Amino acid sequence: MQVRIRGIRTTVAALAALSAMAGVTAAALPAAAATAPASDAPRFLEPAELPPHPTSPWYAGQVTAGQPDPLPACVGEALPSTASYRSYWTDYDTNAQQITVQERSVQRAKDFAALLRKDLAGCAKKLMQQDPDITATQKNYGRLDVEEGAYVYGVHTASTWGSSDINLFSVGRDGTTVTVVRWGQMGTFQHAQVSDFKATTVTAVDKLL
Repeated sequence: MQVRIRGIRTTVAALAALSAMAGVTAAALPAAAATAPASDAPRFLEPAELPPHPTSPWYAGQVTAGQPDPLPACVGEALPSTASYRSYWTDYDTNAQQITVQERSVQRAKDFAALLRKDLAGCAKKLMQQDPDITATQKNYGRLDVEEGAYVYGVHTASTWGSSDINLFSVGRDGTTVTVVRWGQMGTFQHAQVSDFKATTVTAVDKLL
């Protein structure tokens, strides 16, 4: 399967566009606030809490129960059916996604967060194994001191047909709840809004129960 997404426009090509792992178009998503979650459910990021875009507001879909479709690269295979997610997009080539999982115990949450970090640590290598037309490189931006901790990674992909995409990922945990945040757009590491994304990650983990 080959999937290529430019921001909010879906076209054909394989894993080359991590920046579009939300897998939806703006037209397919309601640009409205999510339905208020139950009082015991984790809260998700609001559009204004994402890294600011210079020329566009952020929009958000509803908080949705289950696994995202398609599954996001690198972390998707580990996601249980009990996950919930919210997708975000701008008017241009920038989008994001937050995925949250509530585990039955603190130990299960620790193990799940560790598995996600392991998957992200090997993300670039796995992408190149899956598609020989992709060159992927990555950076580890370290740990953030929020609740039980959050970890930030960057992945750049370039394809033989000329695409270039940069994605930032984070994995954070608060008690029994684990969240993954992804931000992506066309570009390179030079275009990565690392400081803003770290602030977004801190906010996301602070909002967990």
